[in-house]
Amino acid sequence: MFETADLLLALAILIGATLYSSVGHGGSSAYIAIMALFGVPAATMRPTALVLNLIVSSLASVRYVRAGQFRWRTLWPFLLGAMPMAFVGGGIVLPGHVYRPLLGAVLWLSAARLLWPRELKAVRHWRDPAIPAAIAAGAGIGLLSGLTGTGGGIFLSPLLLFMAWSEPKAASGVAAVFILANSASGLLGNLASLQELPATLPLFAGAALVGGLVGTTLGIRLPVKLVLRSLALVLLVAGAKLIGVY
Repeated sequence: MFETADLLLALAILIGATLYSSVGHGGSSAYIAIMALFGVPAATMRPTALVLNLIVSSLASVRYVRAGQFRWRTLWPFLLGAMPMAFVGGGIVLPGHVYRPLLGAVLWLSAARLLWPRELKAVRHWRDPAIPAAIAAGAGIGLLSGLTGTGGGIFLSPLLLFMAWSEPKAASGVAAVFILANSASGLLGNLASLQELPATLPLFAGAALVGGLVGTTLGIRLPVKLVLRSLALVLLVAGAKLIGVY
């Protein structure tokens, strides 16, 4: 039998997966924050969050691609730049009190722009990014995702929208596949960490899967304006974690 704390943690994971998957994100930053609040050991948090991220991002990738909310041409240059730099970023140790608040502030500014009444250009007109620019941007995102231990979607989604490099709904599908690839790469790079997975993983995985099903259904069906607001909320939550609010 599961303890009450396990059930509450699973419920929190379900809610996090619902919110994040509604904009194509896997939710790793949310899972780490939730587990930290519940006192889960640090050695267990990272591999557990990565596995849950893979589950949700795999589901999101399939559902958004099948719904036609995805463009391979938009994605591949970013992946080409991101995957090797994510590996590099993962091996760099910087003072957390320096870069994490800075990145958190950037996410909050991005959220503020998404909530601003003025319509984003990407809603009306967008274009595929120039390949060199996308590769360079992908490298920067990969480095940041490696440094912060995230899938990188929290950095990719705002960039696609602010630069008008993707239609808002397609940006969710692009982010989902991007996160899936980065998460799989991170897992392969540290298979030994899987020894720290908890016995309650099936419960947490089931909660993440249900949350992913609900979130992706909402993301596919919601109007663009609500999708953008959902993304803004995700950025606010992720930024708060980086800054150290919780």
